[in-house]
Amino acid sequence: MKMLLGFLFVLGSLIDLPNLDSITTALSQGNVEVLSTYFDESVEISVADEEDVYDKAEAKTILTDFFAANKPSKFDQVHKGTSKGQDSVYCIGNLNTATKSYRVYVFLRVDGGKQFIQELRFDAE
Repeated sequence: MKMLLGFLFVLGSLIDLPNLDSITTALSQGNVEVLSTYFDESVEISVADEEDVYDKAEAKTILTDFFAANKPSKFDQVHKGTSKGQDSVYCIGNLNTATKSYRVYVFLRVDGGKQFIQELRFDAE
């Protein structure tokens, strides 16, 4: 019985990720204003072969430029979950833009019940 309750608790924590839902909606719209509200103090961003760690303002500029060149048409979330210790959350999805498709990886740190984006990867498919 305890094992079943533990399983249901973990399953419930995987399903109830409201910030992640807002983030995936923002990705589908290319809404950098919403995405930036979830940025950690520094964010690792990788687009194709370029990868670096940026502060919040720089990360916002990088994503603004990315979405200006790649207008999103649809984002499909493929997988999401939490780490075993529940101190991180991740999401993997497919972003279709006007010119290319990208596999997107989002990694968030959880602190005090809040989620902070630490890494965004856009790998061209």
